[in-house]
Amino acid sequence: MAHLDSEVNEECLRQDLKFYFMSPCEKYRARHQIPWKLGLQILKIVMVTAQLVRFGLSNQLVVAFKEENTVAFKHLFLKGYSGIDEDDYSYSVYTQEDAYESIFFAINQYHHLKNISLGTLGYGENEDNRIGLKVCKRHYKKGTMFPSNETLNIDSDIETDCLHIDLQALSKNPQDWKNSSFFRLEFYRLLQVEISFHLKGIDLQTIHFRELPDCYVFQNTITFDNKAHSGKIKIYFDSDAHIEECKDLNISGSIQKNTQYILVFDAFVIVICLASLILCTRSIVLALKLRKRFLNFFLEKYKRHVCNADRWEFINGWYILVIISDLMTIIGSILKMEIKAKNLTNYDLCSILLGTSTLLVWVGVIRYLGYFQTYNVLILTMQASLPKVLRFCACAGMIYLGYTFCGWIVLGPYHDKFEDLDTVAECLFSLVNGDDMFATFAQIQKKSILVWLFSRLYLYSFISLFIYMILSLFIALITDSYDTIKKYQQNGFPDTDLQEFLKECSSKEKYQKESSAFLSRVCCLRRKGSDDHLILIN
Repeated sequence: MAHLDSEVNEECLRQDLKFYFMSPCEKYRARHQIPWKLGLQILKIVMVTAQLVRFGLSNQLVVAFKEENTVAFKHLFLKGYSGIDEDDYSYSVYTQEDAYESIFFAINQYHHLKNISLGTLGYGENEDNRIGLKVCKRHYKKGTMFPSNETLNIDSDIETDCLHIDLQALSKNPQDWKNSSFFRLEFYRLLQVEISFHLKGIDLQTIHFRELPDCYVFQNTITFDNKAHSGKIKIYFDSDAHIEECKDLNISGSIQKNTQYILVFDAFVIVICLASLILCTRSIVLALKLRKRFLNFFLEKYKRHVCNADRWEFINGWYILVIISDLMTIIGSILKMEIKAKNLTNYDLCSILLGTSTLLVWVGVIRYLGYFQTYNVLILTMQASLPKVLRFCACAGMIYLGYTFCGWIVLGPYHDKFEDLDTVAECLFSLVNGDDMFATFAQIQKKSILVWLFSRLYLYSFISLFIYMILSLFIALITDSYDTIKKYQQNGFPDTDLQEFLKECSSKEKYQKESSAFLSRVCCLRRKGSDDHLILIN
C-alpha cells in the first residue's frame, strides 16, 4: 500500500509539473482551461498602448508650447538674435557698447512686453513676491590691472550686487535708472551680469483638442558671462517653465465631458493592470509551492538536491516583467489622472512610468512567440549569450574608459568633441558605430604638431582595436551561442534532472497501461485540497 501511495504521489507530481510547463494552447487542449491571462495580456497591450498614444499627443502639446515660447522670448529679449544659437549659448558681444545696449534692450522689452508680445503673457512674481526685474552682477572685490605693464593687483573674493527694478521705476524716465551707479560696469573685474524675471502664460491650444488649458510660470534668466575675460561676453538665455493649477477656469462646451471619458478610460486601465498583477503574483506563489513539492520529493527519492538550473525553471521571469510593468502602469495612470484633473503637473515622471511600462508590455509579447520553435531562437540565444557578453563588456569597458580619459586630457583643448568627459564618451561610441569619422579627424586643430600626431595615433588605434577586434569578438560570442542553440534544436537539448523526471515512465509499463485510469482517479482523490489550485498556475 505504501508503494502504491508513492506511485500515486509521484504520478500526481509529474502530471502537475507537465501541466505547469505547457503553453496556453496545450493547456486548453489538455484540460479545456481557458487562458485567462493570455486574453488579459492582449487586452492590456491594446489598452496601455492607446493610453500612451493619447498621453503622448497631450504631452507633445506641452513640449511644443514650452519650446515655442522659449524661441519667442529669445527674439523678444535678446538684441540682434539671429534665431540660431552660436553654441551652448545664444550669441555673444565684443564691445562695451554692445554689452550695455543688450542689457538695456532686455529691460526695455520687459517694460513694453504687453504692447509687443504676440503671446498670452503677463507679469509674474519672483521669489521675493515682487513684480519686476532682478539684475545681479558678480565681480571681483577690488583691483587694478595694467596689461601693458604686465601688472595685476586684484582681490579674488567675489561680490554680488543686486538691483530690483519694478514696473513703476521702469515707467519713469529711462535715464534715471540707466545712469545709476549700478550700471557702471568695470569689465576687467566683472564676472557675470544676470537678469531674471518671471512671466505667466496660458496654453490655449489644448482647447482645440478638447482638453483643459494649462497655466504656466516662466522663470527666465539672461546671463552675460565674462568669466573668461577674453574680450568675448557669452549671452545665455534660460527659460524654465512650470505648470501650475489655474485659479479660475470657466470654459463652456464639451471639454469637461471629454475629460471625464478619459478619466474613466484610465481607471479601466488601472483595473486591468491590477487584475494582471494579482494573477501573475498568484502564479509565482503557486510555482514556488510546486517547486517545494518537487524538491522535497527529489530529495526523498534520490537522496540528492536538485541543481540550480532546475530550481530557476520554476521562477518565470516573464511574470516578474509583467508585475513590474503593471506596477509602473498603475502608478503612471494615477499620475496621468491627476494631471488631467489639473491636480498635478509632473509630466516627466508620468512619461517615464508610462513609456517604460509600455516598453515592458511589448517586450513581454516575446514570451508567447517563444512557444513557436522558429521564434524561440532569439530568446534562447539571448539567454545563452548574456553571461558571456556581460563579462566581455566588463573587460572592453576598461579599455574604453582608458581611451575616454586619455582623449579628454590630451585632445580636449584642441577638439570640440573632446572638451567634456561625457562628450568624449559619446564621440568614441559614435566612432565604434562608424559615424562621423572624417569630421572627427578633420576638426582637430593643428596648433601643436605633437598633439596632431598623437591624435592620429589615438584615433587610428581606437578605431582599429574596437571595430576590427573587439566588435568582431562581440559578434562572435553571440554567433557561437546561436550556433549552439541551433544544434540543440536539431539534436535535442541536454536533459536536466527535472526533464528526465518528466520523461520517466512507471516502473511497470503493464501496470501503467492497465491502471492508468485508476491512478488518475486515485491521484485526484488523494491530492490535498490545498494542492488543487496548482494545476491552474498558468
